[in-house]
Amino acid sequence: MVASAPVPVKPRPRSWFMTMLSIPWVDKTIAIVAVTPHVIELYYRYTSATLTFPRAVLGLHFFILIITMIFRRTPVSVTPNPWFWLLAFVVTYGAMTFTAFTPNGQPIVPPIVSNALAVVSGVVFIYARLSLGRSIGFVPANRGIVTRGAYKFVRHPIYTGAFLAMLALVLRSYSRLNALLGATIVALFMVKSIVEEYFLKRDDPAYAAYLQQVRWRWIPGIA
Repeated sequence: MVASAPVPVKPRPRSWFMTMLSIPWVDKTIAIVAVTPHVIELYYRYTSATLTFPRAVLGLHFFILIITMIFRRTPVSVTPNPWFWLLAFVVTYGAMTFTAFTPNGQPIVPPIVSNALAVVSGVVFIYARLSLGRSIGFVPANRGIVTRGAYKFVRHPIYTGAFLAMLALVLRSYSRLNALLGATIVALFMVKSIVEEYFLKRDDPAYAAYLQQVRWRWIPGIA
């Protein structure tokens, strides 16, 4: 009995919208538009009377985000799922709005504790950003699979830095509302992590293999 040759699988044709998103100048234009609110927010943050050390460190997070977004790598593929786009929009600009405009509450730890936590968040965030390089975006997209640096330890180290920054902010400016909003944003980032993994493992076998190599999403040995 002669075995038949395997039938090659044809890649699914991309829509015109997905093709447009893969054009370098289109992607750069989208990136500039996407970070414009962050530029405005940074001006407000550093001219506001409510500026605290944790808020200042969070501003550094956003400054690095702006720079890396502008020089990001053009995507190989982008999710067409409108719900994933909506989630990315809510998480990104919800976090920005919360950290910029949340009123100061009552500190519930000594300032040195919240300040130290803010510094740690900044170190983690910068290390993660440098590790990620130009493979950055708000919406789930394949801009090249990164497994080096911080990504050897957890799959979403940038979010780890954001979680620590949120915690430092809430500890410095505690209120029930601030704690609730901060917890909500962290939860949405966790959902976004799972969504990004779902898209990338279906889009690229290399990422599916990476998921098997790096077990933890945010905190090594814990979660």
